[in-house]
Amino acid sequence: MRDDRYTHGHHDSVLRSHRWRTAENSAGYLLGHLRAGDRVLDVGCGPGTITCDLADLVGPDGRVLGIDRAESVVDEATAAISARGAANASAAVGDVYALDAADDSFDVVHAHQVLQHLTDPVAALVEMARVCRPGGVVACRDADYAAMTWAPADPRLDRWLDRYRAAARANGAEPDAGRHLLGWAHAAGFDDVTPSASVWCFATPEDRSWWGGLWADRVTSSALATQLTEQGLAPPDDLADMAAAFRRWADDGDGWFAVLHGEVLCRVP
Repeated sequence: MRDDRYTHGHHDSVLRSHRWRTAENSAGYLLGHLRAGDRVLDVGCGPGTITCDLADLVGPDGRVLGIDRAESVVDEATAAISARGAANASAAVGDVYALDAADDSFDVVHAHQVLQHLTDPVAALVEMARVCRPGGVVACRDADYAAMTWAPADPRLDRWLDRYRAAARANGAEPDAGRHLLGWAHAAGFDDVTPSASVWCFATPEDRSWWGGLWADRVTSSALATQLTEQGLAPPDDLADMAAAFRRWADDGDGWFAVLHGEVLCRVP
């Protein structure tokens, strides 16, 4: 297993975001390509919310395996699967660079917000293609941080975005992955690729409170905060300012935040 460093870590402020994700709000571009009885691999499954939804969508004759590098979140995904009664789903520790599966084992291989954190996303795509049957689909969706936009303007949020992107790049990752997915897919050997884009938008009072609150916590309490400090990118006072900016944005009745995602559906030859 490569020693790629996950910029966000697994603080509760991160997992609060992951638990919110569903197949509908995070994998809409894939849903029309799922069939009853499909075998699905969910790479980077986190706490398993999307995994459970995919299990529902492929029906009792289908099978979904969620994998993640972090044993603690695999345990949470296993608990979520049990709570949902998803008898056709399971979760395990796994490495996207060396998947514990034979060639052609799955009909669909899915990864949400994974490639942006990898030092070699093309190698990961090659490995995902290996375990996907000919004619199957490798589906990836990743945010593009440089394309995120919000109102009202706040220079402290500009600084947050700049510092986050610097921290991710210091880890050998690509925070603007969304715009690179098509190129990475071509580099991995896919010729039949359908690219698309979609957004998350946070603008209601409830959404602003949730989004602003979890990012305020991330920049002060998560692995990101530790990395920003260790890398000399932001002293504690700067982190506190960024957190305050997120809380101020959340309280603003005109607050609006959009997260652009790139998406690719890659047909395996």
